[in-house]
Amino acid sequence: MYQLIRRSEQTPSPKGTVTFEGEPYGGEVSMFIMDSPPGHATGLHKHPYSETWVLRSGEAEFTVNGETTRAHAGDIIVVPAQTPHRFANVGAERLDMVCIHASGRIMQDDL
Repeated sequence: MYQLIRRSEQTPSPKGTVTFEGEPYGGEVSMFIMDSPPGHATGLHKHPYSETWVLRSGEAEFTVNGETTRAHAGDIIVVPAQTPHRFANVGAERLDMVCIHASGRIMQDDL
């Protein structure tokens, strides 16, 4: 058996992010599908599992465990579990990025 979640069933936030948690569908991953405007940023936080970011378009600045770097379309960043991190859309265009959480539900500790 498989699950198909149609685009019409996915509700983006006002800033363009779709949140998906796999657990209700029998999945072991969750994700944020981002389409965020320039200047959008997250606060510092961590998760009890790893997170993988896939940048599809745009430019983002990531701070991971106190170290800052920039990433561009096509880049992939992996952050280990329990590692403080944040990111910001620092480009002039929208940031299209998938944030993959290695868990069937999203668990986040804001710092």
